[in-house]
Amino acid sequence: MKNFENGISASLRRRLLAGAAAAAALLVFSAGTASAAANCIKGDRKAPYTIGWANIYSVPTWMKQTEGTITAEVEELKKAGLVKDLMITDAQGNAQTQIQHIQSMIDANVDAIVVIAGSSNALDRVISDACDKGIAVVNFDSLVNTDKVTAKINTDSNEWGATAAKWMVSQLGGKGKIIIMNGPAGISVSDDRRKGAQPVLDANPGLQVITETNTEYNVAPAQEAMTSLLFANPEIDGVLSLGGALSAGSVLAFERQGRDQVPTTGENARQFLELWKEKGLKGWATMQPNWLGALSVYIAVQALEGKDVPAFVKVPLPVIDDSTIGSYLARADKFPADGYIYSDYDKALFDKLLATK
Repeated sequence: MKNFENGISASLRRRLLAGAAAAAALLVFSAGTASAAANCIKGDRKAPYTIGWANIYSVPTWMKQTEGTITAEVEELKKAGLVKDLMITDAQGNAQTQIQHIQSMIDANVDAIVVIAGSSNALDRVISDACDKGIAVVNFDSLVNTDKVTAKINTDSNEWGATAAKWMVSQLGGKGKIIIMNGPAGISVSDDRRKGAQPVLDANPGLQVITETNTEYNVAPAQEAMTSLLFANPEIDGVLSLGGALSAGSVLAFERQGRDQVPTTGENARQFLELWKEKGLKGWATMQPNWLGALSVYIAVQALEGKDVPAFVKVPLPVIDDSTIGSYLARADKFPADGYIYSDYDKALFDKLLATK
């Protein structure tokens, strides 16, 4: 009887030990997957978190509106006990200054850094360093080359340029003289839109690019640049503008010179959409949502909380044309006169985008 009891006891002990080993293995696996769920994050990081917003420049209204979505999202996360502080810097358009600001955030051991890159390659080293230090790094809009980030978020800028170019081909029947308006050179979102347009232009040699320009994303310099181009080019059939403020500047330049408006592409800049409607313009536009900033903060916190997040989040591009422009203008009074009319966003939308891989 005693031997039987000892046998049962030994069997139970073996099963218990096996179960404990399996449980321990599961805990190790779970811990490993939790720490590997999001790139960069390591160390003892617990809520409430400190978020760094390394802004490249704050002057353009698009950037001001984007920062507004970031601060609004931070306030919501503060209420939930997930965020403590938001550190904001402004590099005033200087990539080297932005590098110094990011380094300061690393030295302060913030929990996450959200960044629009002033240069696609100059920031690689400091961004990689932040990742190595266990800081969540979320890069949106203008992207860095390095993949040592927690997540990148963007619309498809190549698709942006290609779709705009296809619309122009359709409007002009594949023949005509056009001007291309680009954003600042070296900014990935601007360069990628231009690259996206090129295969369409190559396939339609009847569409002649007579000249192109790079300007900052503001109406005044865009209008000045287009005014100079109008003096130099008496015949223009279309303006392939790859930014909203650029388009508004173009329309105003045509108007001031007494020139007939031509088919013009653009973005969801309120002034461009209003001029489009007022002038009866033949127009096409899409949107780089300002709430990409809010989404970046949300993703950073989700990652810090141990959630699995995609390495790249692609945000679909909407199309604004004569059939949809009214729905944007109906909400115009909610946005600055020189701002961008962006779509609504909420946690449900963010979770949907995070679930799309």
